[in-house]
Amino acid sequence: MRARRILPLLGLMSLLLVGPATQGRAVPLIADLSNHLVAITTGFSGTEMLLFGAVEERGDVVVVIKGPPADLAVYRKSQVAGVWMNTARQTFEAVPSFLAIASSAPVDEIAPPNVQARHQLNLDALVPTLSAARASPNVAAEWKRSLVASMQGEGLYPTSTGQVTFLGDSLFRTNVTFPSNVPTGSYLAQVFYLRDGAMISAQTTPLFVSRVGVEADIYFLAHKYPISYGVVAILLALLAGWLAHVAFRRS
Repeated sequence: MRARRILPLLGLMSLLLVGPATQGRAVPLIADLSNHLVAITTGFSGTEMLLFGAVEERGDVVVVIKGPPADLAVYRKSQVAGVWMNTARQTFEAVPSFLAIASSAPVDEIAPPNVQARHQLNLDALVPTLSAARASPNVAAEWKRSLVASMQGEGLYPTSTGQVTFLGDSLFRTNVTFPSNVPTGSYLAQVFYLRDGAMISAQTTPLFVSRVGVEADIYFLAHKYPISYGVVAILLALLAGWLAHVAFRRS
């Protein structure tokens, strides 16, 4: 635990040292992550990561974490002959599979609507809307709300904006939480630096979520050789049942 606390502190100290050296080059924003890999192992129950940085002078910071794009399907249930069934479906293409947003103040107070939309600083801008050819505006909005609600229910989209905390006028930090069901793949950690509603600078840092160890081996076997995996799983289940039967019989 002590090592985890020291590493972010060293990172903040390095930003303090880099800041004066880069003033001549006018670097308004520097940011980094405490770790660039979320390792999913057996028994993974979620984790938390620190994002920290420094700005040239006090302003506002918005942090957006985006998961790899995926095609997500949303279903509408209706009652047919007394039974609830899926009667309609819409697929949202290239939607972020994970989203997290944090800011130093409410985003509506930091940036005007056009800046929020242009740089995708809020949930509405980050999630695409169905085209007019697929649904009318009102219906498209309902489908979008259903998608967001579904992802929020799984803990993959935020229900509220996280807090970016300033330490003095330059240093800032925020914690990003990844749930146990976080999708694997390449992520983007985007940091936006604004002042008086205008975008001053932005930085994008890569982040990776990957299975490692036994978890990775099991996942690879299940997806690469599903038939073999199924056979092995059945044999192991039969063996476990037989061993339990023998143990109870002897007792």
